Amino acid sequence: MRTAFLHSKLHRATITAADPDYEGSISLGRELCRAAGLHEYQQVDVYDITNGARFTTYVIYGDTGQVQVNGAAARLVRTGDRIIVAAYVELEPAEVLRHAPQVVLLAEGNRIRAVERREVAVP
Repeated sequence: MRTAFLHSKLHRATITAADPDYEGSISLGRELCRAAGLHEYQQVDVYDITNGARFTTYVIYGDTGQVQVNGAAARLVRTGDRIIVAAYVELEPAEVLRHAPQVVLLAEGNRIRAVERREVAVP
């Protein structure tokens, strides 16, 4: 049996733009994607810390520091909102305790403040 676990996340990213007329996705700066191990067209969940909205979309590469929500989901956020972008992975039981999600903590301007690996604790 496979179970879903956090693979990586961008924590407290700031929305730089929202474009409801653009093809649906979230545009993220390549440096943010590299730090979190996110790939173009990978599915992610977005959690808006500011207003509580939650939605699923996919990544496309954007400009440095860019965090732009596109398509219908753009109506769920506003420029300046703080969000979490999370990707998940399915693991077999034997893989769980070897897994360490990558957490990218962001500062103002979507600058990377820290990158941390978080070990899965034994229950």
